[in-house]
Amino acid sequence: MSMQQLQARALGDPTRHTIFRYLADQRRPVDVAELTDYIGLHHNAIRQHLARLVAAGLVVESTAAPTGRGRPRLVYEVRPSVDSRWGVPGPYEQLSVLLSEIIRTGDTPVDVGRRAGSTLEIVAVGSDPAAAMADRLDRYGFDPVTKRSGNHVDFVLRACPFETTALADPDIVCGLHLGLAHGLADSISRIVVDELVRADPRQSPCVLRCHIEPNAD
Repeated sequence: MSMQQLQARALGDPTRHTIFRYLADQRRPVDVAELTDYIGLHHNAIRQHLARLVAAGLVVESTAAPTGRGRPRLVYEVRPSVDSRWGVPGPYEQLSVLLSEIIRTGDTPVDVGRRAGSTLEIVAVGSDPAAAMADRLDRYGFDPVTKRSGNHVDFVLRACPFETTALADPDIVCGLHLGLAHGLADSISRIVVDELVRADPRQSPCVLRCHIEPNAD
């Protein structure tokens, strides 16, 4: 049986397909407890489904960094090579959708990016705004490093998801990225995007500059 047939068979089960789609949508490592809560099955059943997805080369199993006593958690995410297959859009498929929307609507790249960034879930008010923003930037492939100074927060974007296109047309791609950042910030309490400091991604990372507003009394 070919790998493609093995993957098709693994995804033929509705529960495994649901698990796979959830992992693809999260764009981050997910543990069994989270999947158990989402799917509503016993954790042993979730583990069995995950084992089939791992064996089919669709999902990667890894060990999370230890956070205290006990064994480190096992976490799961879609294998990077699965991008652009089985309904998982690769970065340039995502870019093509955004570019198509710019052409279709006539809206600016910033506006289109902002709408795309606002589609993720609203973050709880009590969470750390900078950590929430970093998490969402990471999901979009920016590989951010957070630098804080008081209420000012810089996110050093060590990766550009659309690097090749950014080199050819930085105004459009950077506009999309700035709008995306605004859209992400719109769903996070108290964080505000100030500017995107652009750079040639081959030489140095771009920097997203933000600030955190004080809690309202």
